[in-house]
Amino acid sequence: MMSSITSHDLAQRSIDVAVLPVGSFEQHGGHLPLTTDSLIAAAIAHRLADDYDLLALPPVMFGCSHEHAAFPGTVSIKATTLYTVMMDIVDSLRGSDIAKLVIVNGHGGNYVLNNVARESNVIGPRVLLFPQQPDWTDARHRAGLLTSNHEDMHGGEAETSIMLDRHPDLVGDGYRSADHLADDRRHLLTVGLASYAPDGIIGRPSLATAEKGRLLLDALSSLFKAHLAYLRPSVDPG
Repeated sequence: MMSSITSHDLAQRSIDVAVLPVGSFEQHGGHLPLTTDSLIAAAIAHRLADDYDLLALPPVMFGCSHEHAAFPGTVSIKATTLYTVMMDIVDSLRGSDIAKLVIVNGHGGNYVLNNVARESNVIGPRVLLFPQQPDWTDARHRAGLLTSNHEDMHGGEAETSIMLDRHPDLVGDGYRSADHLADDRRHLLTVGLASYAPDGIIGRPSLATAEKGRLLLDALSSLFKAHLAYLRPSVDPG
């Protein structure tokens, strides 16, 4: 999850874009750790850094997880706090002559990151938020997943697959029997996740495999190229 690059390395490579994983510290049922969103965001971010020569920043491991507050161990920060941290990072990077940032969001509840991107891009593209929901949809299709973004919301096929690929030692055997669906979640922001998922899972982790996780990361890296073209005009979006 951490980069080993030195300031001398950075000066020699002339990297113009940084990538920042943003996750959460929240429950993911009985088979995945509280750090799951941060680990997945870091896995995607480091893949992008390797494939496209970006500066990999250490992850922000706390997010806006208030809908998970009923579950033990969940730690949240306010949306205003996350917003301030993100804008401070954007401003600080400019001081290192890195004017552009990719935010890899690993937690759907970090809605405020959308505001960070919109506000930062008023003067021109300089902050990307990735992956977007259509990217996840396309990646699922390419990787052969059987569930959709909506039904596989939390701790399900996609997240468990990436964890099986990148951190298999952190995945408990219970994923094979943890399936739980709750497609109608219109009151989620009012009553929290526990009202829809007593064990904390919404999705079908039993379908997860390490191969699907590897293919998801491959697909996301490929899909990212079209986004990067807005920050690096020399990039052919393909």
